[in-house]
Amino acid sequence: MEIYYGADYYPEHWPEERWEEDARLMQEMGLNVVRMAEFSWTKMEPRMGEFHFEWLEQAINLLAEHGIKTVLGTPTATPPAWIVEQNPEIFPVDSHGIRRGFGGRHHDCQSNITYRAHIRRFVTAMAEYFKDNKHVIGWQIDNEFGNSHGDLCMCPSCTASFQAWLKQKYGDIDTLNREWGNCFWSQDYGKFEQIPSPKLTVTGQNPSAMLDWKRFCSDLIVEFQQFQIDIIRNICPDKFITHNFMGFADKVNYFDLAKNLDFISHDQYPGLFLAQPPKQPEDFLSASLDLMRGTKGKSFWIMEQQAGITGWEFMGRSPKPGQLSMWAMHSIAHGADAVVFFRWRTCTVGTEQYWHGILPHSGNPGRRYEELKSLIHKTQPLMKALQGSIPHSEVGIVFSYDQEYAFRIQPHHPDFDYVQHLMRYYNAFYQKNIPIDFLADTGDFSKYKLLIAPLQYLMNPELEVKYKEYVKNGGNLVLTMRTGVKNMNNVCMSDCELPGGLSELTGLEVLDYDCLRNTNILVDWDGQTFTAEKWSDIINVTTADVLARYESEYYASAPAVTVNTYGHGKAYYVASEPTDEMAAYFADVLHKGLNLLSFGETPSGVEITHRKQGNHTYIFVINHNDTEQTVSIPDDWKPVFDGQGDSLSPFGVDVYKV
Repeated sequence: MEIYYGADYYPEHWPEERWEEDARLMQEMGLNVVRMAEFSWTKMEPRMGEFHFEWLEQAINLLAEHGIKTVLGTPTATPPAWIVEQNPEIFPVDSHGIRRGFGGRHHDCQSNITYRAHIRRFVTAMAEYFKDNKHVIGWQIDNEFGNSHGDLCMCPSCTASFQAWLKQKYGDIDTLNREWGNCFWSQDYGKFEQIPSPKLTVTGQNPSAMLDWKRFCSDLIVEFQQFQIDIIRNICPDKFITHNFMGFADKVNYFDLAKNLDFISHDQYPGLFLAQPPKQPEDFLSASLDLMRGTKGKSFWIMEQQAGITGWEFMGRSPKPGQLSMWAMHSIAHGADAVVFFRWRTCTVGTEQYWHGILPHSGNPGRRYEELKSLIHKTQPLMKALQGSIPHSEVGIVFSYDQEYAFRIQPHHPDFDYVQHLMRYYNAFYQKNIPIDFLADTGDFSKYKLLIAPLQYLMNPELEVKYKEYVKNGGNLVLTMRTGVKNMNNVCMSDCELPGGLSELTGLEVLDYDCLRNTNILVDWDGQTFTAEKWSDIINVTTADVLARYESEYYASAPAVTVNTYGHGKAYYVASEPTDEMAAYFADVLHKGLNLLSFGETPSGVEITHRKQGNHTYIFVINHNDTEQTVSIPDDWKPVFDGQGDSLSPFGVDVYKV
């Protein structure tokens, strides 16, 4: 049975006599999968060892009668009150040393062995109960790892786990002291047991310690997920296992989290719960989807796709007619094989009373139901054809959680943001409808004509060699300011000028730099004046050619953008953060010079992307605007749906096959 569209369903929130009507409406709508139970621990185990899965089995079997399969979530993000009453030590502790309490979700310490014992007991029982149910097709581990855990957990259990993690990494305390530079401020440790979790200090934190803490937190989440994966794989080897990621969230390294999942899922909410702005820019939404696809380099599921107004304490804008369908198709265009809408019916109780679903509080089908029903019936044949396909991209952007962690610890400029910096480059190509992949620095560089590697702040010899080999073999590499500044332990390099071991590759040296506080810098490029911001590397070229020069400040006329031939390829260096206009000009230079795959120019807010399936390419023309737009369609693009043409309706999505 192919799975294309579904909903997140919470039968425990509604009377049993309503379930049949929900199943009937789902079937009529065209849904064929639900995710259930990821927050239902108390209903399944109201007291220690007293399991009640019958209600869930009843819901699963009822839905199956209407052609609907089930993905089960392990409810480990919501340990029940009886567990925390019995074992209050599982509550997480924040950086102020305050133990958080009950009443929300994710109120758990993931390293705590007592909590792990509860999880092992419960997940084993749940998996054993449903292992032979043919209507259960897969499992979701927990829910949105890292959500709500930004400042957690620093309890004694996590501190001891951190110390053990450090001992495994460094071996002995003298090595750790040396690698962290603990001679500064008399921070040397005599034993691993003296090392704290990074609670609030009087002033400052050791950046090396903070980077390892962030890595430890990520590894802990990966290991916590694997703990549950091992239980389920042993009992239910024929079921898939996934987890719902959250785009650019940075608590956990998603490349690591994705490795042992059958496929990743993602939660996509274009409408924010804040009043302003009413929605996220479409380039950031597209980038989020592309990053999710990049975590495994394959298609994925949307486990939560916005289905109505978002909001907890505050609410966002109501999606306009056609907007929900467009957002769903947007996810599909970037690689989603299945779209599960959150949620089926808007809940009347709890924190998410105003996070709206397909059905309103009343449960009566309305505009959102009819719109999505029409979309589903129209696109099911297309979804079947797309399964497993992904875009073909000639441009790759290197995304690194280590680099992001390092810049969160020391952002340099008050307004500097790692993801925002990457988006300068992403958006420049996105606006030209040039397909883009995200990949880890451990990924395969050779697949790309052009590789953009912004802010390679932390560097090691192996990665230096990898970049050199890529360019030497004919690749085109873009490096930027703050490259090669530190080693992987967040300690500044001192054996040569920046960018260190990449000086030969780039053909330059960085002799000084300037943090552009309360000012910008002007850049002359081919007689045009652009603005750059936040930072200036002041460089001296050795073998590189100068493409653009600074036009202001005391280092006016110094190189701002360079290119160096290295082997059969070229290495570019951008010494400041470009504004959108400068980034667009650079992207145009690269596009024309490298003849990059592009789907052409379109009006603002109109995106063209694609998925490649064998010898066929499916091209999506997406109008993010609430006004009609005109796009010139080539003659060899064959329309998939009737009525397609050069005119694109508000929030319209046309699909073509080549």
